[in-house]
Amino acid sequence: MKVALIFTGGTIAMKVDKSLQGAIPSLTPNEIMMTLSGIDDFDQLITYEYSAKPSPFLTIYDMQQIANRTENYLAQDDVAGVVIVHGTDTLEETAFFLHSVIESDKPVVLTGSMKNASEFGYDGLTNLASSIKVCLSPKSIGLGTLVVMNDTINSALEVTKSHTMSLDTFKSMEFGPLGIVDQGSVLYYRALTHQHRAKFDNKVNEDVYIIKVYAGMNGDFIDYLIARGAKGIVLESLGRGNVPPMMMDALKKALELGIHVVIVSRCPTGRVLDTYAYEGGGKHLTSIGCILGNNYNSMKARILLMLAISNDYVHDDIVKLFAL
Repeated sequence: MKVALIFTGGTIAMKVDKSLQGAIPSLTPNEIMMTLSGIDDFDQLITYEYSAKPSPFLTIYDMQQIANRTENYLAQDDVAGVVIVHGTDTLEETAFFLHSVIESDKPVVLTGSMKNASEFGYDGLTNLASSIKVCLSPKSIGLGTLVVMNDTINSALEVTKSHTMSLDTFKSMEFGPLGIVDQGSVLYYRALTHQHRAKFDNKVNEDVYIIKVYAGMNGDFIDYLIARGAKGIVLESLGRGNVPPMMMDALKKALELGIHVVIVSRCPTGRVLDTYAYEGGGKHLTSIGCILGNNYNSMKARILLMLAISNDYVHDDIVKLFAL
C-alpha cells in the first residue's frame, strides 16, 4: 500500500540563512524524501508539494484545499493513508479541521519538526518516518486525524502545542497520548475519550473570532466584533466558564443580534460547566443563550463553531454539537 505525503512547509523544510541570522524555507520535499530512500517500508510514497509556507502563513482556506487534496488521495484504493507535513505553530488547527471534514476511515497524520535542518537534533526525519509507520498500521484505521511528533501518537481532538521549543511539545494534556511508535512498531494504549461525530461539508465562514477574557475586562472587544459583522465569538473565559460582569451588556447585545457565543476556559485542562449563578457566571451565561464549549480549547472551538455556522447549524444544534 502507498502513503501520500502532502508538504505544506514549516520548520522541517528550513535551514539557517547566515546573512539573515535566522531559519527560512530551504529544503524541497524531494531533498527531504531522499533521506528516506532505501528504507523498505518507504518505497511506495506519493509526494505532493502544496506550499513551502511557515504555518503562520496558512489560512482556513489553505486548510480547505489541503482537505480536498487529502480526500482525493484517500479515495484511491492503493493509498493506505495521508501524511501532512506542516509547521507546528498552527498544526493543531489544521489537524482539527481535517478531523472535522474528512469522512474516510483511513488515517490522516500531521507531523512537522521543532528543530530546523541546521540544528543539532533535527527531529524532522524521525517524525516523518514515524508518521508513515502510523499511516501504514491497520490499528490507525477509524481514529480520525492524528498528530505524530516525538514518537507519540495523539488525536487531533485532544492534542495541543504545549511548549515553544520542546521536542515533546504536542501533548494531550488531560488524557495522555493514544500510543507511541517504538523502534518502528505502532503501539496504541487507549481509545479516544470522546469523539464528535459530526462530519461537515468543507465550507467555512471566517467571521468567527476568539476573545481572551481577563480580570476587569469590559465589553469593548465584543462591541467591536458586533460592528465588524461577526457571526460567532469564542470567549476564552475564566476558570469553569465565567466572565467579569462588565462584559454582560455587550454579550447580551451580541446574542440578541443572533451572534453565536461559545464559552471555553483559558485553563489548559478541564471542561467548562454552568456551575456559578452570579452575574457573569456560567449559569448566568447559559441562561441568556451562551453555549458551553466542553473541554475544547479556543482554537478548536473556533474551527468547530465556524464549520457549524457554515453548515447552517442553528443554536440548539450547536449546543448539542459541543456537548458531544
